[in-house]
Amino acid sequence: MSSQLLSTRQRLIEAALELFSAQGVSATTTRQIAEKAEVNEVTLFRNFGNKHGLLLAVLEESAAFKNLGESLVRRATPPGNVYQALKDYASDSLHALERVPEFVRSVVGEADQFPAENRRALGRGVTEANRYVAQYLATVIQQGHLKTYLPAEKLASLLNGMILGYAVIEFTSEFNELWEDRDDFLENLVELFLHGAMSSSAESATNCLQGGFNTTEVADLPASLVHEILQQARKLGMRDYALVYVLFGAGLSAREIISLERSHQIYDTQGYFLQITIPGFVRQVPVNQWILGKRYGSYNNNPLIKWLKSRKDTQTAMFLNETGKPLSESELETRWQVWSEGLLTPQGQRPAIVQAQQTWRVEMLMRGISLENLSIFTSCDRTQLQPYARRAREKAALEQATRLDHKPG
Repeated sequence: MSSQLLSTRQRLIEAALELFSAQGVSATTTRQIAEKAEVNEVTLFRNFGNKHGLLLAVLEESAAFKNLGESLVRRATPPGNVYQALKDYASDSLHALERVPEFVRSVVGEADQFPAENRRALGRGVTEANRYVAQYLATVIQQGHLKTYLPAEKLASLLNGMILGYAVIEFTSEFNELWEDRDDFLENLVELFLHGAMSSSAESATNCLQGGFNTTEVADLPASLVHEILQQARKLGMRDYALVYVLFGAGLSAREIISLERSHQIYDTQGYFLQITIPGFVRQVPVNQWILGKRYGSYNNNPLIKWLKSRKDTQTAMFLNETGKPLSESELETRWQVWSEGLLTPQGQRPAIVQAQQTWRVEMLMRGISLENLSIFTSCDRTQLQPYARRAREKAALEQATRLDHKPG
């Protein structure tokens, strides 16, 4: 096709979009479109067959909608951050629709007036958009970055359906209170989509859902209770003190702690880290000297280092039981029950060991670490960490309100 024909085709598409948006599809004639594009009406028929064929071309080729799917496919290699890729795609799609709200209103409001052929054409246009999204999802699923319960094509349909539904509601109704704002919708859309239909790898999901707790219900522990647990463990010996120190200082799960070996510690005067080597995931996490406002040693002299230096055995495991064998997860749970004996949370319940990990994550966010960096330390994606971010914002607001109350009027 010559450049002149391409230029003519594009002029017709742009003229149609402008007129469809201004006065609706039904009220727009092919003659008006041809005149606006400065071509003969016969040229329009030659390129698109009729107005409904032109409408399909608007949906598929207009600058307002073009390249959204292709840009998402490009994100698949390398896969990058799936959460951010999907959120960017949804955001870009909404931006494209928001540029032509009258056109969206017209298509939705006049759809029942279109002939069956045209409705089928619109359906094919939506299917084409789905193809690109499905291609992206299929790629990241194949690469192992997602575990899914539905085929990629169904997942793409769900995502695009929710995006289009949001646009229709926003363009056809006023003062709805379904979402705080556009970003609130996008954040919850991707979070629900990833949690409900897909998830990060099974290992990551297990790591983020330790102990049977629902991550939508973060139950971090208050500082006074944490320090009391630490002190009760300290009275029971060096090993117990080191264990609870790692729980609150590094935010590890019980399963991660029992997998630690003596060689997994890395420390000097500038920092202290532990290497986590659960199959499929190898990462380093910092061991914090400050826990909820109190300091517990230094980078090269703390409860964990003292425990390891006191060891006279040749076992490679970092933590041992009373018989000198590697500590099991059930044995660690039993020790937690001893450390927290007689203590209650503000909700009147016994503290659970998983709450140590939740407390650490909230504290890290309170101290300024980003979700991206916390994701690296925890092997959880941003979606799984959103409840912790909300809890950290809530605590920050409460602290600010308390400080204001202490200021003179």
